[in-house]
Parts: sequence; C-alpha cells; structure tokens
Amino acid sequence: MKEQIGTGRRKTAVASVRLRAGKGNVLVNGKKFEEYFTLELQRQAVLAPLTKVSSPSNYDVIIRVTGGGIQGQMIAARLGIARALVQEDQGNRQGLKALGYLTRDPRKRERKKYGLAGARKRFQFSKR
Repeated sequence: MKEQIGTGRRKTAVASVRLRAGKGNVLVNGKKFEEYFTLELQRQAVLAPLTKVSSPSNYDVIIRVTGGGIQGQMIAARLGIARALVQEDQGNRQGLKALGYLTRDPRKRERKKYGLAGARKRFQFSKR
C-alpha cells in the first residue's frame, strides 16, 4: 500500500492526513498523539474511522492541522482519516458514510456587519 492523503476541514480548521502501512504511530504537527490531543475522548474520536475499518495499529498516521480550536481540529482530522481510508479502498465508503465520518460540517462563523457589535448583536439602545 502506498501513502494515502486525505484533507479534512471544520470551521476554520484544516487537517492534512497521510496514511501509510505501519505500526500504529500517530504524529500531529510533529508531536506525539497523546501530547496534542490530551483527552482520551478526543483521541478516540480522531481514530474512530480507523477503528471502524480495521485496527489502528496497522497504519502510521501523520496529521498536519492548522487553524481553529482543538475541537474543530479534531473533527477535521477525523474527516481527513476517513477520506484517506476511502481513497485506499472504495469498499470502506459505505460503512464510514453511514456513521457520518465522510460528512463535512458546512457551518462557518458569520461575519461581523458594520454598525453592529457583532454578526447580529446590536449596540445598546439609549433613549436619552
């Protein structure tokens, strides 16, 4: 198996995932997986597509992630892994799609409008 590349996005977070046959090593921005995603729940969510398809110990995963917060980065990485797995074998597509791992969440931050305090919030009204 050659290297598979998948890109995932969520809000302003972008993750580029490289998937190759290996021993289960996961690197995120050059750091160990446990250092970057400190909570066990986050690590499980990122590796969920791998756990669904096969054992995570069969692959080495290299994730480069930028922008957004840790939650957005986590979901972006999950989408990238799922896309890379589909690229490797189209048979994985149906199972991953049913679990929602191939769905890109389209919600973005609404821009601030002029004359307002935020996207929708107004400045306080003063009668006098």
